[in-house]
Amino acid sequence: MTQGRWTAGGGTTGGPPGGRRRGWRSALAPYALLPLRVFLGVTFVYAGLDKLTDASFLSDSGPDSIGETMRFARPSAAFPDLVDLALTAPAGFGYAIACGELAVGLGTLFGLLARLAALGGALISLSLWLTVSWSTEPYYYGNDLAYLMAWLPLVLAGAPYLSVDAALARNHWRRGGGRWRRGGGRGRGRGGGRGHRGGRVFG
Repeated sequence: MTQGRWTAGGGTTGGPPGGRRRGWRSALAPYALLPLRVFLGVTFVYAGLDKLTDASFLSDSGPDSIGETMRFARPSAAFPDLVDLALTAPAGFGYAIACGELAVGLGTLFGLLARLAALGGALISLSLWLTVSWSTEPYYYGNDLAYLMAWLPLVLAGAPYLSVDAALARNHWRRGGGRWRRGGGRGRGRGGGRGHRGGRVFG
C-alpha cells in the first residue's frame, strides 16, 4: 500500500484524492473569524466617527440628539435606571459611547488587546440592547442583540493572526530565547525543553 507524504500546508502527496483540498481547508481555518473582525472593526470605527462629527447627536436635547433618544427609550427600557444615569449628562454619555466605539473598532481592526476590545464592544452592544432597542419586536429586528452575539467569538478567540497581539507574542517569545515556528508553534526554548504545537499568543 502506497503511503502519502505530508506537506507543509497540511495536505499529502501521493495519498488519497482530496488531501490537497484538506490542506487548503486546514490553512484557511485559522482565519475563519477574520471577516467578522474586519466587519465589526470597520463598523464601530465608522459609528464612532459618525457620532463625534454630528453636533446634533452630541446635544442634551433636540431632534436626533442623544438626550432625546434616551428620553424616548426610557419607558420601554429593560433597565430604566441605566437610562436615568445617562440622562444626568446626555452629551457626556454620547461622547463616551462614540469614543468607546472608536477605540473598540481600532483595537479590533489592528488586533491590539483584541479580547479587551471585543469585550468593550460586547458591553456597548449589551447596554444599547437593554435600553434603546429592548422594545424592538420581534427581537431579531434589533441589531444591538446581533452585534452582542457577534462580539462573543472574538472575546473567546482574540486575534491570534494578522494582529499586533500576535506580533507582540512572537517578539516576546524570541526575546525569551525561543524560536517561533510557522503556524504559531514554539521551537526549543532557552532551557532546552521542547515547546508544543499551537503555542499561545496574546489577544
